[in-house]
Amino acid sequence: MSIKKNGVDQQLIRDLAGILNDTNLTEIEVELGDLKVRVSRQSQAVHAVAAPLPALAAAPAAAAAQPAAAAPADPSKNAVPSPMVGTAYLAPSPDAKPFVEIGQKVKEGQTLLIIEAMKTMNQIPSPRAGTVTAILIEDAQPVEYGMPLVVLE
Repeated sequence: MSIKKNGVDQQLIRDLAGILNDTNLTEIEVELGDLKVRVSRQSQAVHAVAAPLPALAAAPAAAAAQPAAAAPADPSKNAVPSPMVGTAYLAPSPDAKPFVEIGQKVKEGQTLLIIEAMKTMNQIPSPRAGTVTAILIEDAQPVEYGMPLVVLE
């Protein structure tokens, strides 16, 4: 029997969180009638947001849903987002020097990293000149579309 608190099926949320862990996904969303449940993972934490669809327009539900919607957004307004889903590599080969390092000045169009997608290596160029202030991913880390990769100031 599922545990319900405030009309939310907690077992459903636990099951969805388990699917995230089993499949290495970072987010899953399910709609059941007028209930919409989204479970997303940031770092090692699992967050869940559940709200009836019509209530999303109401202020209290929107306020509750806002932090979860804002959490996956870039941690800095200057973050370079991933243009695709794939595996990100910080260097051209495992024993090579990284494309960029924190504190390094980069030019517009300079390669920041590469993303392997469908066995194709895609160079990710800097969208603007600036200084690398943070690298938000690790080498060989899976990335998703829109995920912040590097912060340029």
